[in-house]
Amino acid sequence: MADDPQVDLYRFEISLSVLNHLGRNLYRNFITVLGEAISNSWDADANNVWIEINREKSNFSIKDDGVGMDATSFQSKFLKIGYSKRTEGGGRSPKDRPYIGAKGIGKLALLSCAKRISVFSKTDNSDYTGGVIDNAGLDEAIKGDQSTEEYPLEGLNFDLIAGLRSDHEQGTIICFEETNDQLRNSDVYLRKLLALSFKFSLLDADFTIHVNGTPVTIDDLKSLSEATQFLWSINEYSDAFVEGLPNLEKPKTEITSPLAIKGFIGSVKKPAMLKITGTEERATIDLFVNGRLREKNIIRHIPTQRIVESYIYGQIHFDTLDREGVDPFTSSREGVVEDDERFRNLMDYLKRELLSQIIDDWDKLRLEVRDEGDDENTRKSKRERKAQALVAEATNDYVPDDDAPAKDDVDAWLKEIMPDAEFNTSAYVDCFLSENLVRKYISHKSLPLKSNVQSQIDKYKKQEGEYKGAANISFPIRQASFDLSYVDMNDLAYTAEGNKKAPSPSLWADAGAFRPIRNAVGHTGRLTKTAKNHLNLTFENIKARIRTLIST
Repeated sequence: MADDPQVDLYRFEISLSVLNHLGRNLYRNFITVLGEAISNSWDADANNVWIEINREKSNFSIKDDGVGMDATSFQSKFLKIGYSKRTEGGGRSPKDRPYIGAKGIGKLALLSCAKRISVFSKTDNSDYTGGVIDNAGLDEAIKGDQSTEEYPLEGLNFDLIAGLRSDHEQGTIICFEETNDQLRNSDVYLRKLLALSFKFSLLDADFTIHVNGTPVTIDDLKSLSEATQFLWSINEYSDAFVEGLPNLEKPKTEITSPLAIKGFIGSVKKPAMLKITGTEERATIDLFVNGRLREKNIIRHIPTQRIVESYIYGQIHFDTLDREGVDPFTSSREGVVEDDERFRNLMDYLKRELLSQIIDDWDKLRLEVRDEGDDENTRKSKRERKAQALVAEATNDYVPDDDAPAKDDVDAWLKEIMPDAEFNTSAYVDCFLSENLVRKYISHKSLPLKSNVQSQIDKYKKQEGEYKGAANISFPIRQASFDLSYVDMNDLAYTAEGNKKAPSPSLWADAGAFRPIRNAVGHTGRLTKTAKNHLNLTFENIKARIRTLIST
């Protein structure tokens, strides 16, 4: 086949409709849109980003003090879809910051949240340059299937930045007019979400994000920090947030990971405390790469269905996920490509090791501070956990105020008493159920009472009447006044079995061994370890015998 003489005239043409797929229709989350602009400022070595919002006019602006652009850079870099700073400068900025931008399409997010977007930029030795993107005109160009070369930007209206130019020696200002219902949230709301989304905005002293003049700081996450009960630090991670947690109830747990990750996992006192006050957001375990949130709630990929998931949040910093020649992030920049090898390794480690340890640690720590833990953990039986939860709830009525002089003493007393309270609570339930079931059995069988048992009943009735008179009580105390309600296990067993020489196993014999310790429990006595063991063993015998009785 002969060479085509026209071959040197052939060129790729990009339809403007591509902008819809890559930008305007891809970004749905307003914080993600802000994130793209803030990331550009970070990559431009800015020290500050100022977000100014005018809700009355539905306008907002994003201004930074980065290196800025001259006319050449604006055309060849900003307006060039797919241009990446890494092409020329490697993976780091002149200030040695790791670049966040990779594909060069993040800037298209800016088109998704307003009808008109004006870009003003200047360097330290050039005046402002830029242009205006009008989405209405862009829509017409897209309908006409025009190419990018056929759609020129409009000229700038410098009135838009009349109040923003002062002391702006270099950097970029982007103005958004007629926003798409994106500004209904308060400044506080936006600061909280930005604090969750940009780690470097909280920790890098050389980079600050401002919302209507107020900087984003760790104080924006105060409600979360104050609610944090336990902390796990991964590979000796530390920052101002985790070091300033005011209400940790146990020292942080250090975890060493074989992966090149750092971060922390925290747990709150109650699940509702994961909600970020003033927002609709909940704190989750999030993946950060080079200081920017890359995927929220990464454990959704590996759900454990354990209760601890409702209590934990944190950050996993995995900077080496972003590496030369590989783009592990989705086109929307709101997630990670799930089949990325390093991401899979991270998920495998979280599932097999990190979460398993935290689930077990959390239960242990919760039990130590007398809170409900994980019912599925075999460290304690469900019965023991329920007794502990009941006692822990009851002790709240006796805990003094924080400024009470005797608070430390009372807290120590409660801590000492609670284990016995838990045992006695469980034991009393067994006493109550076993004795009342035998009463039901005797009544159902219409078994006669022995004469000496009846005399004991008459004695208890008389005594109760005297006590009620002394207390000026005229109402009934017991739900049922029938005689069996006055009979204890010893005489109940005697009545149920008909004599005291019943063949083994004998309920009456067990009741005799049960009686003194049962009375101690009933009179709020604190049992010795030997007595507890004895009572547990005797209970097992009694319950087995009662099951045999009532099943026949």
